[in-house]
Amino acid sequence: MSSTWDTFRDTVAAEFSDVPDAEQFIRIVLRLSIAALLGGLLGLEREHKGKAAGVRTHMLVSMGAAMFVLAAQQAGIDPADNSRVLQGIIAGVGFLGAGTILKGDAESQVKGLTTAAGIWLTAAIGVAAGLGLEFTALLATGLALLIFWAIPLLQEVFQGKGEDAPPSAKD
Repeated sequence: MSSTWDTFRDTVAAEFSDVPDAEQFIRIVLRLSIAALLGGLLGLEREHKGKAAGVRTHMLVSMGAAMFVLAAQQAGIDPADNSRVLQGIIAGVGFLGAGTILKGDAESQVKGLTTAAGIWLTAAIGVAAGLGLEFTALLATGLALLIFWAIPLLQEVFQGKGEDAPPSAKD
């Protein structure tokens, strides 16, 4: 009977051997956590604006993208071959983003493009975090938040000036 339990224990230990030491464990936790946190920041902004894709969606997209590249690294895939993993992420997230785009009947109005682009960028941020490029992921998140917050303010300023301007200045 002890032989069966020994076999069971050894099999379970072998299945969890992809994390050989504490350093690797901490690296994985950090990369996935950073991806989730940064994706969540973008999701918070989208959710605050009342968009369909919010915190959980952005967190999962970012962490999923990080997981794909992290798993490829852990499996020993040559960094040059990682390009196929990246191509799959880019294409797959493109389909996910497409689901957020709606075309209205009135004046061929399209909505959701910014959210779709945000989901796509969230995946890229997750890839950067998964590859260990945490500063790049953080910088991209900061720039994205700046775009989400500052550009609408600038648009209001310029559109407000355009409404007050004489008709000849609008043309």
